[in-house]
Amino acid sequence: MVVFLGIGGFFIYWFVLKLDASQKVAIWQAFRTADYLWVALAMLCCLLSHFVRALRWRLLFHPLGLNPSLNHTFGSVIVAYLGNLAFPRAGEVMRCATLRTSERIPMEKSLGTVVTERLIDTLAFGLIVLFGMVAMFGKAKDWLYDTLSQKFDSLPSMPLIAGVFVALLLIAFVLYKFLWKRLLHIGIVKKVDDMVSGMVDGVKSVLHMGRRNTALFLLYSAAIYLLYILGGLIIFHAFAETSWLALRAAFVVYLFGSVGMTFSQGGIGVYPVLVQMALNIYGISYEVGTACGWLLWGSQQVVVIAVGALYLIYFSLKKRKQH
Repeated sequence: MVVFLGIGGFFIYWFVLKLDASQKVAIWQAFRTADYLWVALAMLCCLLSHFVRALRWRLLFHPLGLNPSLNHTFGSVIVAYLGNLAFPRAGEVMRCATLRTSERIPMEKSLGTVVTERLIDTLAFGLIVLFGMVAMFGKAKDWLYDTLSQKFDSLPSMPLIAGVFVALLLIAFVLYKFLWKRLLHIGIVKKVDDMVSGMVDGVKSVLHMGRRNTALFLLYSAAIYLLYILGGLIIFHAFAETSWLALRAAFVVYLFGSVGMTFSQGGIGVYPVLVQMALNIYGISYEVGTACGWLLWGSQQVVVIAVGALYLIYFSLKKRKQH
């Protein structure tokens, strides 16, 4: 936790340190002139994404013969995000604990659903990033190519990159098929193999939900990511300078911002900087891009802190009442 918070604190310090007086005034002016009705709508969009995530999570309990209430499931999801602001991944344990308190669902069962959900999210996000890198749109694509061109004298063509990728997959498959299984007698290799097999089985468990629930799971998953992107598009309208940006730009902002979430606790300090970099691709000034990045990040955190705190109190009172 200290490392992640330290990284976030360093980026905030670095960000403030390099600002001159005129930039500070311009950023403050951008905050003052922003239309906060759009910020409120972005917060509602963020809250809706958490609600859809709760709907999706409930589906994973059905093959286990469990049907937790939507209220408790939604509250557990929000509490999880609140917990993750304090300790990395602590929220996943917290949401299982709150569900055990409110629904008496054993921790091991809810943890299994969380692992499955997170694994699917990781795979989905990887596909989104891959799609974004391959099919980067317009100015973002030009910026990516120019940036890479500055570091490399010549860039390989896209067919060559795809061919190398397929070749690496084939090599990995051959190594796994003919070499890996011969090493299973080694303890650590066996543990890694069991872990990978368990994760694969977790993903396969989604297929046992039935056609209707599987279709709903995929629909909810798409809706979650669409709402993330839509939140950025809504924030654009809070500033006159960014109101013209379309869904493509919001997708690029989502990709940049998501990278920031992995570098520091909750993306603190890093997320706004990367959003500003993404907006700079479209010619948005440093000051407006910075204000937009902080409002986009801040609106998400306000929702998590406010609603998460309320549900944390709710679950605490419920646990005390049970005792």
